[in-house]
Amino acid sequence: MTMSTFGRELIDSANEALAIAKGEASPARAFVPADIDVKAIRKRLGLSQAAFATRFGFSPGAVRDWEQARKRPDPSTRVLLKVIEREPEAVERALSAA
Repeated sequence: MTMSTFGRELIDSANEALAIAKGEASPARAFVPADIDVKAIRKRLGLSQAAFATRFGFSPGAVRDWEQARKRPDPSTRVLLKVIEREPEAVERALSAA
């Protein structure tokens, strides 16, 4: 099984975070998506709002509010949603190991 480019970048980022935590490197600028289309991500995965919320640890009400533009995900949630968009299996693996 070959690792995706995103998977390699994720491992590199984890190693960089460890170096920053140890004081061996300085942090680079953080990327936070300005907007994220939660409904498109959820539909691409073929999940209901409730199933998407359960699978990724969100409340169903939050998913509904994001999709109906009543609320906007906070920056860290937008980052997580971007990872779910690109590599949902990686998030599922990480959450199942908890």
